[in-house]
Amino acid sequence: MAKRGGFPGGGMGMPGNMNNLMKQAQRMQRQMEEAQKELEAAEFSAAAGGGAVEVTVSGKKEINKVKIDPEVVDPEDVEMLEDLIMAAANEALKKADEASAQSMSGITGGLGGGFPF
Repeated sequence: MAKRGGFPGGGMGMPGNMNNLMKQAQRMQRQMEEAQKELEAAEFSAAAGGGAVEVTVSGKKEINKVKIDPEVVDPEDVEMLEDLIMAAANEALKKADEASAQSMSGITGGLGGGFPF
């Protein structure tokens, strides 16, 4: 009687290729977790207005520090200060995102979040 269903190669365990895929996936997950911890501990800074405003964010995308040159504080032009803070914060967050994408790309080998099958 012919064997029906199951994986080729017989036996009750996983076939070799499936077992290797599982090990690779587990290793990739550990690497991603480690990279995520490193990114969360990292800081990213950006300045605007020629250094008049500097914002530092964490890898968790939380603002850690805002530095403002007192000369840029003008009660008559609060909007400019707001724009400088926003520009510096957005640039710092962009740096954090780029570092995260680069780190994950190095782990996944550029798979783009998916598997090639």
